[in-house]
Amino acid sequence: MDGPEPISRPGAASDAQASAPRPSLNLIDAIAIIIGIVIGAGIFETPSLVAANASSATAVLLFWLAGGLISLVGALCYAELATTYPDAGGTYHYLKKAFGHQTAFLFAWSRMAVVQTGSIALLAFVFGDYAAQIWSLGPRSSSLYAALVIVLFTSLNIIGLKLGKWAQNLLSAAQVVGLALLIIVGLSNSTAAPSIIAPMANSSGSLGLAMVFVLLSYGGWNEAAFISAEIRNRNRNILRSLVWSIGIITVIYLLVNAALLHSLGRAGMAKSDAVAAGLLRQSMGDSGAVFISLLVVICALGSLNASILTGGRTNFALGQDFMFFRFMSHWQAQASAPIVAYVLQAIIALTLVAFGSMTRGGFEAMVDYTAPVFWFFFLLSGVSLFILRHREPHVERPFRVPLYPLTPLLFCAASGYLLYSSLAYTGIGAMVGVVVVVLGIPFLFLGEGVSRKPLVH
Repeated sequence: MDGPEPISRPGAASDAQASAPRPSLNLIDAIAIIIGIVIGAGIFETPSLVAANASSATAVLLFWLAGGLISLVGALCYAELATTYPDAGGTYHYLKKAFGHQTAFLFAWSRMAVVQTGSIALLAFVFGDYAAQIWSLGPRSSSLYAALVIVLFTSLNIIGLKLGKWAQNLLSAAQVVGLALLIIVGLSNSTAAPSIIAPMANSSGSLGLAMVFVLLSYGGWNEAAFISAEIRNRNRNILRSLVWSIGIITVIYLLVNAALLHSLGRAGMAKSDAVAAGLLRQSMGDSGAVFISLLVVICALGSLNASILTGGRTNFALGQDFMFFRFMSHWQAQASAPIVAYVLQAIIALTLVAFGSMTRGGFEAMVDYTAPVFWFFFLLSGVSLFILRHREPHVERPFRVPLYPLTPLLFCAASGYLLYSSLAYTGIGAMVGVVVVVLGIPFLFLGEGVSRKPLVH
């Protein structure tokens, strides 16, 4: 890349190499991170919305199965990109190779200012809302809990990748166990609806809107790209981690919805504001409400920790390429973590929490705020596979997406449809997110590119 080289000193090359990301995540670690990100609070909110847009209970299950298949198609595309171009920047790196540093910069900027930090703030608010029901800290309990949990889990990941990944493994295991208990309770409920396959008449929903909610719940598996440089035996384990995690998540989502349908019926799901709480309250009384609050807290924490862990890595890659953000290119070798990038990410997320605490519509606004930007760059990621295949045909590709070009075409079509849907079904928050991305353009001209060598720390 054009631009001045960083100031060197004796031994700088070896130190920089030592302070770069190292393969330290095994297959189980990668699966836990992906599951932790995907299975967040969405599965407790979206089933009722999907049921309201489905014509029958069978359609509900087919929607969730289709979501898993679409995610698998996307995962195959990402597996080729991640194994061919492993990098801590993940999608940032693919977009830079395919479209140039301007597009990559806008992706990293949007992820830093909109998508990732907005998601962290959302998850922190979910945690705060439910934690406040268990133990109130006063009128601002939700915001206080949200801020505290961002600081806590950022600190855990700053201490080191080892601590962060063990926290993630435990939280992901707790997520799966908790959801398994929910499934067992729902399927064993003696007062269940008579049939989960009976059609329900007079549904006024739409397939498109149902899939928006389904794929929102599946979102996050692409975060594997941001840890691709840190996965051991990545030529095999990147693909395996994606396939295993999406398979596990799809089975869990199908069983959760089958349990809800069995216990509440499609009509009961569609009318419920909190389907999981309704199921457990019906089966266990008030103790069920406490259990579901604890389960939501665990799922929110799992997604929050994984989002913090992967989010800082894009900021690190941005700091390597742009002088104005050079301060984020510090990689702490002992902790195996981009510490400065983590700190900046936390500051932005805390700012969004402060905004949300002042405008209680902040949670909903941030959902709108993140969706269109996310799907736009997801679409570009799919297009980058075609560009890089054409531009670099002789590059060794440890994994090639099957049925090329049909598979990536399907992925791009799905991403394009979700981009359209996220704009069509969201409000002013979507426009705010787009404006924030545009505001990043001036930063392109504030400094020249630097070579991709992390600063020694």
